[in-house]
Amino acid sequence: MTTPIPLELSANGAAHTLAVDPRRSLADVLRRDLGLTGTTVGCETGVCGSCTVLVNGEPVRSCLMLAAQADGTAVETVESLAENDPTSGRLNPLQRSFKENFALQCGFCTPGFLMLGTALLRKEPTADRARITECVAANLCRCTGYAAIVDAVEAATRTGDAFGPEDQEQEGADA
Repeated sequence: MTTPIPLELSANGAAHTLAVDPRRSLADVLRRDLGLTGTTVGCETGVCGSCTVLVNGEPVRSCLMLAAQADGTAVETVESLAENDPTSGRLNPLQRSFKENFALQCGFCTPGFLMLGTALLRKEPTADRARITECVAANLCRCTGYAAIVDAVEAATRTGDAFGPEDQEQEGADA
């Protein structure tokens, strides 16, 4: 039996202290221990990108990252994008843009694309279509193709909204 190791991380702004098997993935800990089931796990090999989360602001395939590697980090999942109360129905600008541009069908890959798009828009709020296309090519979607996803991210660049974690409360109040 493997001895659990301590893990301290912030998930969507909430501090967590856990004891985890050192062989477990970050995706597994997020879903099973923290109940953050918005992070979907598709391939478990890092190919599809549906499990993408932000670790210290950078997109990471959470199925490939050991939970132990996230010790001391700030993790953001798709649940962090909506207003503090996910039952409020208030979406952030990128989520609204995905809805308005029909950028999802089955929804399985959507959390990964939203987190990838969020990371891009925080770094490059005026990213052009070519840059957006390059960015979203990192994830897979078997339903929509990519045009609607690129359209949605591109439309979000025109909203003038901020996409930083500190802007979530303020954004929810405006919706």
